[in-house]
Amino acid sequence: MESSTNRSLPDSDVGIYECEIRLKFRIIEEGLMMTNQEELVETLVDAFAYGSDEYLEALDSHVAIHQLQDVAQASPAMRRQLIRLRNSSRLA
Repeated sequence: MESSTNRSLPDSDVGIYECEIRLKFRIIEEGLMMTNQEELVETLVDAFAYGSDEYLEALDSHVAIHQLQDVAQASPAMRRQLIRLRNSSRLA
């Protein structure tokens, strides 16, 4: 008989990660308005993800990712979701 600890996902399989991304680029864009900051950020990230071309010049990028060792650092909603994910493997 398999124990419940063997059926749940190990901590290394599912975790909570903190990510920081810094992008620096130049872009030529017509009518880019600063009125809705969320739309502006989405437009800029989409353009950057598409890649450099004659309208976008990537200057610098930095990505830092680390796993939270203490789950208490995460929000209650993220902790609940982590528990759901770990428990979902018991159904498989």
